[in-house]
Amino acid sequence: MASDAKSAAAFRTIGEVAQATGLAPHILRYWESRFPQLRPVTRAGNRRYYRPEDVALVERIDRLLNREGYTIKGVQQLLAREPAPAPAAVAATPTLIAIRDLLARAIADD
Repeated sequence: MASDAKSAAAFRTIGEVAQATGLAPHILRYWESRFPQLRPVTRAGNRRYYRPEDVALVERIDRLLNREGYTIKGVQQLLAREPAPAPAAVAATPTLIAIRDLLARAIADD
């Protein structure tokens, strides 16, 4: 998922997230309007920057919708029932993503 040029904790543009996930940017913008939990940081010129936890949520929403067969409403309900992630969990996310990516590359090299 993470680009080799950026660390796991780096913010990503909507284009980078779209390329890494295989989703179109308009899908990501649509999901931002449908899922209140997905709120990338916006900067000057209304540019979106996705934090590692935002990217993880995009991947989860994608998996639920496109692989597990949930509807938008079903994913909304599922996410609404879950408590917000604890600060420690959010802090550990970039490290876990980096470990996952390292393992995925190691498996792919075999």
